[in-house]
Amino acid sequence: MNVLVTGASGQLGNEMRIVALGSEDNFIFTDVVGEDISKLDITDASAVRDFVKERDIKAIVNCAAYTNVEKAEDDQDFAEILNAKAVRNLADAAKENDALLVHVSTDYVFGGSLGNTPRGEEEPANPTGVYGLTKLHGEEAIKESGCRYVIIRTAWLYSEFGKNFVKTMLSLTASKPELKVVFDQVGTPTYALDLANVILKVIETFKDSGDVREIYHFSNEGVCSWFDFTKMIAEYAGHESCDIQPCHSCEFPSKVVRPSYSVLDKTKIKNALGIKIPYWTDSLKACLKNLKNQ
Repeated sequence: MNVLVTGASGQLGNEMRIVALGSEDNFIFTDVVGEDISKLDITDASAVRDFVKERDIKAIVNCAAYTNVEKAEDDQDFAEILNAKAVRNLADAAKENDALLVHVSTDYVFGGSLGNTPRGEEEPANPTGVYGLTKLHGEEAIKESGCRYVIIRTAWLYSEFGKNFVKTMLSLTASKPELKVVFDQVGTPTYALDLANVILKVIETFKDSGDVREIYHFSNEGVCSWFDFTKMIAEYAGHESCDIQPCHSCEFPSKVVRPSYSVLDKTKIKNALGIKIPYWTDSLKACLKNLKNQ
């Protein structure tokens, strides 16, 4: 079976390239920087339609997205194009070719203050910023298309690739004598390699399903603040000379209202796929080990 993976130069896309090596399916990756492989402008509906049809694509994994939460506030038009319009193009092509669309969304579709109970898939969305709003529009576009789909909402994604919180904190804790990190925003880190493996499992589980239309939540297990996350990054990396102190979110003014408690309930995906999800500190150790070996 031919599987298209968009945005393969990003964090998740690069991890998909790794896990795909163990699959019997034929993966086609687009937009890998510096490599002579397939190029695809997912904002071009005709190009997407032709690409999927000509290559007989039977599953699409959309890893492409506008993810700069702060910048999106001033760049709403392009965020909407990439997070919603392009997603509709992929969904329409999937519908026309009876392909399964696996789309990655975000906890930001909830936004605001979530209380202290993990969010289930059916709870109402209420984004408070452009990023969350455009990602919600992408989800809605998929549902309206009538294609077969699995939407996976995730949070706090990091990996060995690209720019992310783990790599930033590795650099800062190695170079600064002291650091302040917010402790009043709580969630769960997600190792992109773990998410990539789950996406592979989703494809294997649902590729022959005639009427799958599901939303799942996935992150690693456990709960922590950005402060706790940073403390573990520094500890595991041996950056003991940096004095890391907790601070309030208000000390770092932002255009975006970030949720104070953004933990996703993963019961549904664990039951559907029969999987055991790694605890966040175990996955962090694995990522840091992989970074060290690069």
